[in-house]
Amino acid sequence: MIPILGLVIGIAIGLVVSPEVPLWLQPYLPIAVIAALDAVFGATRAALEGIFNDRVFVISFLSNVVVAALIVFLGNQLGVGAQLSTGVVVVLGLRIFSNVAAIRRHLLGA
Repeated sequence: MIPILGLVIGIAIGLVVSPEVPLWLQPYLPIAVIAALDAVFGATRAALEGIFNDRVFVISFLSNVVVAALIVFLGNQLGVGAQLSTGVVVVLGLRIFSNVAAIRRHLLGA
């Protein structure tokens, strides 16, 4: 219940305050969000399987975001930022769909 309440409060604050993302941060934000979602779905899967560890979740969350941002930064420096961003999205997207499929199988008992 507390995470849902925090999500609702965070969305409400975001809508009221309407924060602006600095121009230099804009290429990294979508990748960071996808990396964070990967960690959240992985944690949900682990919780359903009974192997959730909060330390692993925090480390996974932070490392996913940092590594994804570093890959995009490196790609921008090399002039291939769009290609590396696409690669990061594909890899993390596959992981997200894999975790969602495992969550669905667990919830449906299949």
